[in-house]
Amino acid sequence: MARKILHMDLDAFFCAVEEKFDPSLKGQAFATGGSPDGRGVVTSASYAARKYGIHSAMPMKQALRQYPQLKLVRSHYRDYVELSRQVMDIIRGLTPLVEQISIDEAFLDVSDLPQSGEEIARELQQKIYSELGLPCSIGVASNKLMAKIATNQGKARHKLPSSPMAILNIPAGEEEAFLADLPIGEMWGVGPKSAAKFKALGIEKIGDIVKQPQPWLEQHFGKFAVELVERARGIDDRPVAEYEGVKSISNEVTFFEDLGDQQLLLRTIRILSEKVGGRLRKKGLAGKTVRIKLRWPNFETITRQVTLEQPTNQDSLIFQTAKELFLAEWKAGKKIRLIGVGVAQICTVYQQLSLLDDSYQKEKNLLQALDDLHARFGRDAIQKGIQSDDYRSWKDS
Repeated sequence: MARKILHMDLDAFFCAVEEKFDPSLKGQAFATGGSPDGRGVVTSASYAARKYGIHSAMPMKQALRQYPQLKLVRSHYRDYVELSRQVMDIIRGLTPLVEQISIDEAFLDVSDLPQSGEEIARELQQKIYSELGLPCSIGVASNKLMAKIATNQGKARHKLPSSPMAILNIPAGEEEAFLADLPIGEMWGVGPKSAAKFKALGIEKIGDIVKQPQPWLEQHFGKFAVELVERARGIDDRPVAEYEGVKSISNEVTFFEDLGDQQLLLRTIRILSEKVGGRLRKKGLAGKTVRIKLRWPNFETITRQVTLEQPTNQDSLIFQTAKELFLAEWKAGKKIRLIGVGVAQICTVYQQLSLLDDSYQKEKNLLQALDDLHARFGRDAIQKGIQSDDYRSWKDS
C-alpha cells in the first residue's frame, strides 16, 4: 500500500505574518529584509512584489533599483518563530510523524489516516488559515521527493499576485510520468549550476535521464548514476522523521585578549565553520541558515544570518557565508571578544546533485576522510590547512 506523504509550505511566510498584523499591506508590493544602506537582502517578498521580479535572497539595493516603489517592512523574527511553532502544533495534532525542515516547511506522513491525502491536505490548509490567518500550499504524493515537487509545481501554476493556496496531488504510480516533461532544474537538489551542466550533456528534462543507457550515465555520474535514475523515476524511500529537537548547531570561542587582526579572525571563523560542518555530518544533518555571532569588548552582542537556497553541511560553504556576514559588520582593526558560527533550519541530509562539480565532490571525499580520522584519533590529530599556532589566542566557550 502506497504511503500518503504531505509537504506543507507556508506561502511567503514572513510577508504573510506582516499582513496578519498590518492588513493594510495586503495587495501591496513589499518586502521584508535588511537595510538597503548595507548588504541587506530580501528575506521575503509579497506576491504583488514578485511580479516585478523581486525575490528572496536578492540584495535589497537591487530590489529597489528594480522597483523603486517597493515598500520595505522591518522583520519581526519573534513573531515568525512563534507563528511557526503554532503551525507545527496544528500539524502535530494531525499526526506525530512530522519532519520540520525549515521555519515554514514540513513533511507529514498521514498514511494511517482514513481520508485521501488530498482531503487531508484541504482540511489542514483550511485549519491553518482559519485559526492563524496564514496561507499555505501543500503537495501530496507517495514519498517526500514527489511531495516537495508537487508543492513547487502547485505554486508555479499560480499566476496571480496573491498567495497560491495550492494543493497538488501526484497519484501513486504516476511519479515517473509526472516528472518526465519537467525541466531538469525542477528536480529537488539540482541548482542552477548543475542544471546548466546537465543541459550541456543534452539532458534538458528529467525524463531524459531515464532514456540514457546505464554505461553512459555511469561514465558521467559514476556511483551516483543509480540514485540519479531513481530520482528521475520519483523513487524515494526516506521516512518522515523528526530529529530529536535539534534546531541548530553552533560553536563559538571567547578570546583571551580582544582581537582585531583580520587574518586571525578569519582563521577562527574557518575553524568554527569546520567544527559545525563536522558535527552536522556526524549526525547526518544539514542546515539552510548560516549565522554568525559577534561580541564586542563592551559586551554588546549581535547576530547576523542568511538563508541558502539548499541545505548544506559543507565546510567551505559554511565558512564562505559566515565570512561574508562577518565582513559586512566588521571594520578593519575593530576588536572582538567572541565569535560564533552556527547553522539552523536543520534537516536530514539529502544528497545535492552537484554531481558535475568536481570541487564539490573532492571536498565531500576529503571531509569524509577527515571525519573518519577525527573519529579514530581525535579532532586535534589532523586539521585541514590549519596551523597549530592558529589556536594560541582563543579558547572554546
